[in-house]
Amino acid sequence: MTTNLKQWCIALSGTILLGSAGCSEMKTPATASVAVSKAAVDNAAGAGAAEAAPVEMKSARDKLALANKAMAAKDYKLANDLANQAQADAKLGQSKADSAKAKTAADALQDDIRVLREELARTAN
Repeated sequence: MTTNLKQWCIALSGTILLGSAGCSEMKTPATASVAVSKAAVDNAAGAGAAEAAPVEMKSARDKLALANKAMAAKDYKLANDLANQAQADAKLGQSKADSAKAKTAADALQDDIRVLREELARTAN
């Protein structure tokens, strides 16, 4: 083998090695992002987000499914991006569900206060 051919083979081998290392480094964060996003979707669903924020929950589930497909296709960057978007949608859905619950509780308290005021007014007369 000539010196130039050896150098070219070494350079090519190094490039392939670095490329595969880069792909494996991207797999771990993408895998973690997909797992965190799945947990976020499950938590939001448990908090009632499917009823309070159906659009956001559908979007989160769709993006999570696409992230899983991207993982299967070994497109880790896309999987990571979709997982992060799914997590954001799920968190928004959970926030809307929490807000709806808080509004319901506040409305119930206002009704209780109104009833108490009416009772006080009636007993004061």
